[in-house]
Amino acid sequence: MKNQSFGQMISSLRKEKGMTQLELAEKMGVTDKAVSKWERDLSFPDVNSIPKIAEIFEISIDELMQTKNSTDKKTDNTEISEILDIALKGIALAMGIAVVVLSFLNQIEIKNAMSLLGIGLVCLALSQFSNKNKDQG
Repeated sequence: MKNQSFGQMISSLRKEKGMTQLELAEKMGVTDKAVSKWERDLSFPDVNSIPKIAEIFEISIDELMQTKNSTDKKTDNTEISEILDIALKGIALAMGIAVVVLSFLNQIEIKNAMSLLGIGLVCLALSQFSNKNKDQG
């Protein structure tokens, strides 16, 4: 049962007992819509009703609470660094394309073209630097 959200745990236990959402709701003194929201992790039962839920499912409160946190989305540093890496490479590519196109159309001065290419190179260097730090860390 571990590695389930609280709602998944409630749903699994209810189904193991052969209960419908309405039957659980009646035992808990709530609506079947409330049970449905619990099972979909849209809401949670009142903290005072946790012992009653454990009693209905004939498990300890500790067992009932051994769930993963459903709000644990992937928002750690690796995802942020991946997004930053893609953004830096995208900026570098955009600068290079801008210089090529504007040069072809004779719409950019050399000084400005060098500035854009410099920005692109800095972005690539930052991307490489962050990748090197990831490999060492």
